[in-house]
Amino acid sequence: MSTPVTTEVIAELAPGLLQNSIDQRIVKVRPMSTPIDQLSRCAGSRKADAMKVEYYSVDTKSTETTFLRAQGGGGVRRSEEMFVYRIYTADDTIFEATETLLLPAVKGGDGNPLVLYVAGRSAEGGLDVSPVNGVYDEMEEVYTLPDIAVGSKIIRMGRAATELDVQTAQFTSLPKKSNNNCQIFKMQVEQSTLAKIARKEVGWNFSDQEEAAIIDMRLGMEKNFLFGKRHCLFDSTKNENIYFTGGIWNQTDEEMEVKLTTLNESTLISLCAKAFTGNNGSKRKILIAGTALMEALSKITFTKMLSSGETMVKWGVEFKEICSNFGSLYVLHSEVFDQCGHKRDGFILDPEYMTKYVHVPFQAEKLDLRKSGQRNTDAVVLTEASCLVLRYPKSHLKVIGI
Repeated sequence: MSTPVTTEVIAELAPGLLQNSIDQRIVKVRPMSTPIDQLSRCAGSRKADAMKVEYYSVDTKSTETTFLRAQGGGGVRRSEEMFVYRIYTADDTIFEATETLLLPAVKGGDGNPLVLYVAGRSAEGGLDVSPVNGVYDEMEEVYTLPDIAVGSKIIRMGRAATELDVQTAQFTSLPKKSNNNCQIFKMQVEQSTLAKIARKEVGWNFSDQEEAAIIDMRLGMEKNFLFGKRHCLFDSTKNENIYFTGGIWNQTDEEMEVKLTTLNESTLISLCAKAFTGNNGSKRKILIAGTALMEALSKITFTKMLSSGETMVKWGVEFKEICSNFGSLYVLHSEVFDQCGHKRDGFILDPEYMTKYVHVPFQAEKLDLRKSGQRNTDAVVLTEASCLVLRYPKSHLKVIGI
């Protein structure tokens, strides 16, 4: 290659190279103060072609629902040994033909929990099921459906195929389309020419000014990434749209209330159970806590069932590890929660399922204010247009301190 290697050439042939280098420098600036922004930069980002980002989030298919009622009139004989009954559940859509169902609170004819076989799903609503261990009717010589109380739990289990079956009903877990806005974050730093040439008592220069500005900028971004509200306003004066990004706090409906005055080992185990089960998430998650929640956590006496591990540093952030039989929480205190009115709350984040979209990568643009006749200063404008989104929203959890 005969062309000199310039920033323009690098940007064209390896567009992520300069961005990664910038991010590597940014993450060294007060990482403990902005853990969400820190994680998003360490994990890498995706290019957004527009200010409005559309993405798909997928939740795991539900494994349980409740019983509503059975259709009157008894069952219909489908074969010599098989009677089929029509039942209705709170969510028939999670079931498919050939699946087996478990009703833990309902006893079958053999005294064990009732198991049903899904013969089909009706287009008009309801499931056609056949009891596997129902109550045996000696006159009809079939297993009948026992009485099932309204609200009884129904668990979806595995499929049961015949020897000659080649196909089954297609597994469907359709992704949900969501969107967020990239917000343009800016910060301008200036230093006058006289201040630049004056002798300093300490080693304070323009780079230090930029570092202080980056700290302030990242703190602002952290608050937007956590608690921002997605919206778009039209500024008639500037004749332009202003985009506001939505924070990850409002991107999940999963939450659990904890009473801080009585927070103990038992409550924390329940919190771990809620955070790590039924969501197909990772076994290592991050708990970012406000001051009151962190204070309550620090007072817990740990045992062998729930242990407080060693302090560890990951992604440039120092965590305190809490280990449970369900998974490990990396705990971190954040004053941003206090400043935003969430002193008693926390957020359990699965870093594997958080994605950062960047429309305008972080960049520093120098302004020549002297030539334009405005001010006798050196100026740099720091800019980034980005947003955070949560995939698999159920793998994240809001902790509400009461």
